[in-house]
Amino acid sequence: MTDLRAWLPRAVDAVDSWMERFGGSPGHPTLAVDDSALEAAFTALSKRLENNYPFGSPRYVGQMLKPPHPAAVLGYLTAMLINPNNHALDGGPATAQMEKEVVLDLAAMFGMKSNMGHLTSSGTIANLEALWVARESHPGKAIAFSADAHYTHLRMCGVLGVEGISVAVDDLGRMDLDHLQRVLQHHDVGTVVATLGTTGLGALDPLPGIIDIARDSGARVHVDTAYGGFFALIADDSPDGVSSAPFAALPEADSIVVDPHKHGLQPYGCGAVLFADPSVSRFYLHDSPYTYFSSDDIHLGEISLECSRAGAAAAALWLTTQVIPLTDSGLGQVLRADRRGALKWAELLEGSKNLKLYQPPELDIVVYFPDRRTMGEIDAASAKLFCDAAALPSEQRIDLATYSVDAQGFTARKHSIEADRARARIMRSTVMKPESAVAVTQIHATIESLLVPDSTHSTLTTEG
Repeated sequence: MTDLRAWLPRAVDAVDSWMERFGGSPGHPTLAVDDSALEAAFTALSKRLENNYPFGSPRYVGQMLKPPHPAAVLGYLTAMLINPNNHALDGGPATAQMEKEVVLDLAAMFGMKSNMGHLTSSGTIANLEALWVARESHPGKAIAFSADAHYTHLRMCGVLGVEGISVAVDDLGRMDLDHLQRVLQHHDVGTVVATLGTTGLGALDPLPGIIDIARDSGARVHVDTAYGGFFALIADDSPDGVSSAPFAALPEADSIVVDPHKHGLQPYGCGAVLFADPSVSRFYLHDSPYTYFSSDDIHLGEISLECSRAGAAAAALWLTTQVIPLTDSGLGQVLRADRRGALKWAELLEGSKNLKLYQPPELDIVVYFPDRRTMGEIDAASAKLFCDAAALPSEQRIDLATYSVDAQGFTARKHSIEADRARARIMRSTVMKPESAVAVTQIHATIESLLVPDSTHSTLTTEG
């Protein structure tokens, strides 16, 4: 693994050497701090940062979190020493060019031919921007999204003053096409939001059918693939790939959002929004008398709702994709490892006497629950499992997450559970690190043992 301790001094040296061409950076006495004071503050910072979950551990399979790749850290910190702002070319000419290059790479990954796009500070802001363009291009019309879509869509409809309409989902958490058809028949919908990789189940909405239905009604299609987008690299229906059909339809979408700070190995925050029609840039027209003067080339602030944005985020993504390209043989191999881990865990759950697989994983999110008779018993057992796994000794600790489902969810998936309450927590695990994928057999064994009274917990390893 790349050792950042060897590379980070080179980042400082590279920037210092560049600055020497301009006479160096002598500093100012008002900015000076005492080394002993900095030492004490840094020690306190390091201690306070221990109040975190071990996101880098193979046994952290809880939320959608993991440390960035060392190449991303190196790219970010090197550029951060200069602190470019990618709003205008006079704020960050080098990193603005890097951003344009990585955006073209993202568009190529999705098969988009003509496009306009940029990085954002998050998937939330990227989706806000896509829905803003939806409002501007189809004023007065509603926006429809699935019941399992990320809550940001309903929230941003509120921010934009647009009606948001929820579309029912099928038995696997994907947008129900029949209900979508009815929604479009009875409501004035201007944009349909499809999700490829719901954040709850990792479900893939049936994008080809959504596009057909939306086009028939004159609606646009926005695809929120913040979580699942990079799986386009392995969307080939192979044993360790994912379904090709939803991703093959991406070139027909009007806009796409993806989060490099999820499967793109980047630090927070790095989202991206891409539009198939470059002419939507007309909605961004504005006057700024003190920017955009250094070049006649496009300034990213001219096609973005956000103003100041960290050029370091573009440098991080650019450097990462130079060494782990957006290809099947590059980043695709990381995703295939994750996918194999999720499939292996699903196989173990299918053969378990103590746990049940809620539904087969479409990406790398595995959802399961303790085998109990009632929803109340499942909820209590899930809550206990969540706490017991995290309470194991540090070298065995497993960090999980829960997911709330209703009785209809169990019934739709052919689980015979007594509905003694409206909802129950079940377990939801993300196998989004190759290290976790290698460890799933022993992670599963330890979780199993926690459901058996007086069990002995074996130490986890990351051996295949």
